[in-house]
Amino acid sequence: MSADVPVAWRVPLLVLAFASLFVGMAAGLARLGWLFPAPVAELAALHGPLMVCGFFGTVISLERAVALSRRWGYFGPLLTGLGAAAGILGAPFAIAPILVALGSAVLLAASVVFYRRQRELFTLTLALGALCWLLGNLLWLAGRPVYLAVPFWIGFLVLTIAGERLELSRVLPPSAVARRVFIAAILVLLAGIALSAFAWTAGTLLLGAGLLTLSLWLMRQDVARRTVKGRGLPRFIAVCLLTGYVWLALSGLVVLVSGGLGYGGASYDAALHAVLLGFVLSMVFGHAPIILPAVLRVAVPYTPYFYLPLALLHLSMLVRLAGDWMMLEQWRAWGSALNGIALLAFVLGIVAAVVRGRTKKAGL
Repeated sequence: MSADVPVAWRVPLLVLAFASLFVGMAAGLARLGWLFPAPVAELAALHGPLMVCGFFGTVISLERAVALSRRWGYFGPLLTGLGAAAGILGAPFAIAPILVALGSAVLLAASVVFYRRQRELFTLTLALGALCWLLGNLLWLAGRPVYLAVPFWIGFLVLTIAGERLELSRVLPPSAVARRVFIAAILVLLAGIALSAFAWTAGTLLLGAGLLTLSLWLMRQDVARRTVKGRGLPRFIAVCLLTGYVWLALSGLVVLVSGGLGYGGASYDAALHAVLLGFVLSMVFGHAPIILPAVLRVAVPYTPYFYLPLALLHLSMLVRLAGDWMMLEQWRAWGSALNGIALLAFVLGIVAAVVRGRTKKAGL
């Protein structure tokens, strides 16, 4: 008997994740002055936790649970999804971070299992990413300012993506020198994250250096440099990856040029959203046509339409960062609104592709 769960049981977990995504986006827009009903506007302070923990964390935990194929692994996305829902519904403060911290602990346990099964650099990188997420969530639970958890959350997402790309690089294994550069970049990143909890400026400078170094490594070593010459879905994924690495590099550069991740200023907004939206959402756009078939057992046929929301995402990021650099609040607000439109357009495109695929399969 399979130890996994039926596919139908995974759907509510994705619903929780996407509820976090869209409520989190709305809360972010409310922070920038867009008018929303009072219940949404009151969630402005949860914008970051809803996006990072409620959406990205739940989706990554669900993907890892599917790969683990053990029922206990699904407690990870369930707990993080319920934690985000608790925050949205106005539960007492401690409920959301407690549930999210427990869910991230499950992800870490699953990551350790993978590492023990396969003691490779990429599984270690994935486990370190999960550890960063748990530590950041514990800071949130302890009542520390959310911005102190941000470097840990960035580490979680960046290390997760880097680990997954490193795994795929086994098709064209990096040289011994390239592996040492990767390890050095990860160590600098981790040192910066750890130091930021005690010495913010010095720690975030190291974090910026780690982000920049890792982005350059990915640009040079990722198999996307070859698949971008192909056609169809492989080319689209490669375009998503390579453009995403540019945003990752830009985030690191902004931090270094600004002398650290200064909280609350234009450089903070630019660096943060370059990595969490420009980089991470580019990865989401590129991997969604692969992840959804694995998680929900549904086909996502490729369509050139996918390039439209991707282009809109990059345009929206340029508008937003231009607003940061020129201190124009309206540009920042419009860039954020376009971020949301790009994301909605991509989700609708994925849904349409799934429906088209099911219709074609049924012969209608």
